[in-house]
Amino acid sequence: MGSYVFTDDPARAARVADRLDTGMVFINGVGAEGVELPFGGVKRSGFGRELGRFGIDEFVNKKLIRTIR
Repeated sequence: MGSYVFTDDPARAARVADRLDTGMVFINGVGAEGVELPFGGVKRSGFGRELGRFGIDEFVNKKLIRTIR
């Protein structure tokens, strides 16, 4: 599941994005995913990544935060 944050305050956007329990957070944009960006998630949304090149990442929770300017 992804999340979206809309604000003019970059510091507030970073604070809110950091507190969300989700694998991806897009700031000031919708549909901003891209093939060059890492994909993963928390809980069951990250299931199945262990056989990939970055299998070690299966053992940590990562979050993608992308700000659209």
